[in-house]
Amino acid sequence: VGEDYFGLLMVVPPAAERRASTMPREVVFVVDTSGSMGGVSIEQARASLRLALQQLRPQDRFNIIEFNSHHRALYRTAMPADRHHLQQAQEFVRLLDASGGTEMLPALRAALTPTGPADALREQSALRQVIFITDGAVGNETALFEALSSQLGSSRLFTVGIGSAPNSWFMRKAAEFGRGTHTHIGDLNEVGQKMAALFEQLAHPAAVNLQVNWPVAVEAWPQRIPDLYQGQPLSLAA
Repeated sequence: VGEDYFGLLMVVPPAAERRASTMPREVVFVVDTSGSMGGVSIEQARASLRLALQQLRPQDRFNIIEFNSHHRALYRTAMPADRHHLQQAQEFVRLLDASGGTEMLPALRAALTPTGPADALREQSALRQVIFITDGAVGNETALFEALSSQLGSSRLFTVGIGSAPNSWFMRKAAEFGRGTHTHIGDLNEVGQKMAALFEQLAHPAAVNLQVNWPVAVEAWPQRIPDLYQGQPLSLAA
């Protein structure tokens, strides 16, 4: 177009039968339990979290953070996804109740802060996935983006917006910056289906820390390249 050239690069994982990934993960679930999540929303969120916990493997570690006017973590640090901790997590999820306001920033900071030393015995470091589930409107985008910029580190951020209230612009941009994806669920009847699909995808990373060596200097989007997951193509524009 004129003096400019445009290109689209699509990376598609192999279409072979899906294999169980050997890559260890640290998964942090952050769930909004404010009053506006009452009724069907919190029921669907609880059901989705129960399903997500079932998809964790023994080599994974996990934690759950709930937030409303305050935030509360199930564990002080991410714990192994063994039978004992998963049973505790299922009981924690069962008791989640919707009440109070929506103070998102402290919960986001807590989720992005790595807890505990790295496991030196592992052959590869864990892929850290933060999954943020909320139906609340976001009004302090500047402070939230500042927290993301300073604390994201190697974490990947995936945002899930339930209902019509979420600030979709912030949720999309936060996930883009966090090398994750944004899932918007406008119909409450689709919560279980869409979140099950998201959790299934996140359990099967095909390649991480991708880099593209373009033949010349380009303007590329997204600037921070996401990971590649089995069953999902990755598109880059330049």
